[in-house]
Amino acid sequence: MELKHVYKAFDGRAVLRDVSMTFPEGKVSCLFGPSGRGKTTILRLLAGLEQADGGTVDGVGDRRVSVIFQEDRLLPFCTAQMNIAVAAPGSDARLWLEKVELADDAGKFPAQLSGGMCRRVALARALAYDGAVFLMDEPFQGLDREMKLRMMALVRTALAGKTAVLVTHDPEERDFLADTVLSLE
Repeated sequence: MELKHVYKAFDGRAVLRDVSMTFPEGKVSCLFGPSGRGKTTILRLLAGLEQADGGTVDGVGDRRVSVIFQEDRLLPFCTAQMNIAVAAPGSDARLWLEKVELADDAGKFPAQLSGGMCRRVALARALAYDGAVFLMDEPFQGLDREMKLRMMALVRTALAGKTAVLVTHDPEERDFLADTVLSLE
C-alpha cells in the first residue's frame, strides 16, 4: 500500500499536502502524531472510503480488509455475539468474545455494555473477520491500562505476518505493536 504526493482537503482546508509513504507488506505500520494531521484521513484513503484530491493512492485493492474505526459502530439491535457473527459469518463469535474477555456478556446489547466493553466487541469483530489487511484507528481507546495491555498482546498475535496500519497517539501502543513508525508532525 502506498501514497504518492497525495493532497486531500475538506471544505477548502488542506489536511494532507504532498504526502508520500509506503506501508510494508506483512508489517504493522504506525501513523503517529498529534490530532488534526491527517492520520484518519490516510486510513480512509487506503480503505477507499475517501478519494484523494491529488496524487495517487494504492490502497488495499481487492484484499479482504478488517477495519477498527474510532467509533465502535456496533449494531444497536444486535447482541455482542450477533455483532461479530453478522460481520464475520462462519467465525466462532463466542471464541472471539472469550479472547476479549467478554464471554459472559455475549447476549448483551451495546446499550447494556460499558464503553470499554463495546470497544472490545468492535476489536473482536475485526479480528474475527480476519482480513489480509488491518486498518486500526485508535483501537484501544477507552480501555484501562491493564485491559489495554492484554488486548494489545491479542492484536499483536493476530496480526503476525499481516499488513496493518495503526493510528495512535499513544507511545506505548506504537512501541508495542509497530514495525515501522510514520510520524505526522
